[in-house]
Amino acid sequence: MNIFAALRTALRALRKNKLRSFLAALGIVIAVAAVIATVAIGEGAKAKVADQMASLGSNLLMILPGSVMQHGAATGAGATQNLTRDDAAAIEKELGGPVAAVAPINRTGAQIIYGDANWFTQVVGTTPGYLAVRGWPLADGEAFGREEDAAAAKVCLIGQTVKDKLFGDSPAVGEQIRVRHVPCKVVGVLSAKGQSSWGQDQDDVVLMPWTTLVRRIIGSQSDAVGQLMVSARSPQSVSEAQREITSLLKQRHHQSEQSEPDFQVRNLAEMQNAAQEQTKTIALLLGSVALISLIVGAIGIANVMLVSVTERTREIGIRMAVGARGRDVMFQFLTEAVVLAAVGGAIGLFLGTGVAKYMAIQAQWPTLLSPPVMIGTMILAGLAGIIAGFYPALRASRLDPIDALRFE
Repeated sequence: MNIFAALRTALRALRKNKLRSFLAALGIVIAVAAVIATVAIGEGAKAKVADQMASLGSNLLMILPGSVMQHGAATGAGATQNLTRDDAAAIEKELGGPVAAVAPINRTGAQIIYGDANWFTQVVGTTPGYLAVRGWPLADGEAFGREEDAAAAKVCLIGQTVKDKLFGDSPAVGEQIRVRHVPCKVVGVLSAKGQSSWGQDQDDVVLMPWTTLVRRIIGSQSDAVGQLMVSARSPQSVSEAQREITSLLKQRHHQSEQSEPDFQVRNLAEMQNAAQEQTKTIALLLGSVALISLIVGAIGIANVMLVSVTERTREIGIRMAVGARGRDVMFQFLTEAVVLAAVGGAIGLFLGTGVAKYMAIQAQWPTLLSPPVMIGTMILAGLAGIIAGFYPALRASRLDPIDALRFE
């Protein structure tokens, strides 16, 4: 039988029962749309997580104070201040191979005032290496240097959120703001970073030299730091840097190699991989549900085709009586099933693409439509049509022409 003739006949037969044909194809529409949308949403979520992790810095290690024993009792993690500026200097000096940059960090909250505008924000005291560790360029002005850190200079960098709150559209570089009671000159404006992976506005920040924050704002003479941020030279050297830092700090803190360190080294690459694995698992589960709906859609097509065979038994008998062979009848019904699945798949493809784009806009992450997944889903829809239509087509092809002509 000619394939084009079979296609015309199939379309004519499906048009006779538009509602039934639509309901039969609806399962395939939903299944294909669900597969396309869930895969795109899953890939977009993974890209969002990767972007948020990258915004924290490349090849980043975070060193935090840990737990120590005092009179037989262990303090909680971070309850001690056992990291110092000297630790940061030692890492920078002795581990120049795997380590690219080091930044000691202390934080406090403070009211920032400029003219009649004010804003409460996070103030971070650090060194010039912080911008390199975080991969954070300036939008305007210039960064403070080692000289300003050594002299506890009254200078600062402000994030985009602070700039908008205090200065609006006016230039900020060169202006004087007050951080608590200390006047500080704005020497630069940081480029926008956006939200972190835990929802914090990274642009709501003021950076200043570590000594300025600790000595002038906080009023402390201690060299203890709240945390150290370290950037490895490459993704391949992160693990080496972690091992070397752990060994060096244990030596500096007079701990044996076998003892539990009194600090924590967190590898953000491992955190990113864990987050992406979670996202991948969720996407896999959603995709599995979508594939199950594809099976349900195929069952719907099979049901409709069986009903169609029963309704058209007399038509089948006439075809066979005028010379149609069993394989011609079988091909005809298979064509109808595949057309149903293909039309449903095409509608589902457009619907799934639209849903994926809408969800990406709402969640503010990239729309990552995968052409291989789209093509593969359409092929699966076609196979579902073939499988669903095979038994009804086989049943139609085996009808006895005499019995079929007598069917009422």
